[in-house]
Amino acid sequence: MNIKKLLGKRLQEIRKARKLTQEQVAEFVNLETVSISNIESGKYFPTAENLDKILRVLNIKPSEIFFFESFAPQDELIKEMLDAMQKDEKLTRMMYKFYCTVKYTQ
Repeated sequence: MNIKKLLGKRLQEIRKARKLTQEQVAEFVNLETVSISNIESGKYFPTAENLDKILRVLNIKPSEIFFFESFAPQDELIKEMLDAMQKDEKLTRMMYKFYCTVKYTQ
């Protein structure tokens, strides 16, 4: 997936979590609703100025917008971790220690 699609998907995820519509974001940023839709669908990348405005309306830091890992489904995350641990015994032991540390804190 390319950076425009990842960014758009992340913006949409955060906007929906904030219970904002595309119309509300567009109004604050002074863009057309279709422009917000095009950004969220990955067709267009926002200008730096518009991205800054979007981040402000969503009340997030710039670093948060590029945290794309949250999109992977659970089964993909598990597979990736298992594959990595099967290749590296040191990683397996480290992950087990981490697991033992957190398993009783939930």
